[in-house]
Amino acid sequence: MFSKHRRPSELIVRAGFATEQAVYGMLLVAGMIVAASAHGGTSAEVLVTVVVTVLVFWAAHVYAGTVAHHGLEEGHNVGLGEAFRMSLHATWGMLLSAIVPCVILLLGTLRVFPDRLAGWLALISCIVTLAVLGYVAYQRRGAPLHLRIIGALVTAGFGGLLALLKAIIH
Repeated sequence: MFSKHRRPSELIVRAGFATEQAVYGMLLVAGMIVAASAHGGTSAEVLVTVVVTVLVFWAAHVYAGTVAHHGLEEGHNVGLGEAFRMSLHATWGMLLSAIVPCVILLLGTLRVFPDRLAGWLALISCIVTLAVLGYVAYQRRGAPLHLRIIGALVTAGFGGLLALLKAIIH
């Protein structure tokens, strides 16, 4: 069951979202938004590019994790199915990280937002999410508030660099 020190929502965030794969996925999504919109792509084109790219990279990570874990590990024989499940669990955050920016791009596709605004909002959502991920990472380590904020700013800074690149390209 759940630890009495952690709420179920905390466990879900930690297991799926506040992971290395989620940070990597968010940087991948932000980069793809910049690259796909650099050529004047519509929200639909950017959305398709992001979804396909994230799925391909996620599948590659699942495959690599399965291969890496299959066999003898720490004196325990890990079967192919178990290795696959371990890899799925470890890479879940990469898919989760794409949800918010993809929903925003979908809203652009549905003309709730103009294409250009949808691209910027999706990119901004990546930056905000990166800030949250950085903050959570430092919070989990028990860091004081000022270090959590620095962690959030540095992590968001990577997304900010991609936003700057988008602005320069346009």
